[in-house]
Amino acid sequence: MMTNPTGRLTQGQFSFLPDLTDAEIALQVEYGLKRGYAWSVEYTDDPHPRNTYWEMYGMPMFDLKDAAGVLAELAECRKTFPDHYIRLMAFDSTRGVESVAMSFIVNRPKGEPGFGLARQEVNGRTLRYTVHSYATERPERERYRR
Repeated sequence: MMTNPTGRLTQGQFSFLPDLTDAEIALQVEYGLKRGYAWSVEYTDDPHPRNTYWEMYGMPMFDLKDAAGVLAELAECRKTFPDHYIRLMAFDSTRGVESVAMSFIVNRPKGEPGFGLARQEVNGRTLRYTVHSYATERPERERYRR
């Protein structure tokens, strides 16, 4: 059974959809702003499924009233890291804690090498599985350049 027919990294919302346009991204940001969410831009070149802490680009954007501020920060991040994964994160602090309310990828490298699954047999008939990112076989800043 194939669970990811696109062969692309699937993290956050909209992962199985085609890439969002900047206009569609702006609509999602506006949706979050209307609910009082604070936005941040994050990037990585190691999108391992357990790597939930990506590098933050700039500071979280509290008290924004317009999506243009988030889109300007996103444009700068895309210019600085064109071959990285970039995502937008919206935090909801209405309950006194910052919890992720929205998260979606807005930039991908041209080629996504994917992941390998290594199986290891241990005590008795127990099997352990490890996910290995093919991107990490190359040094940082060179992982997605061909």
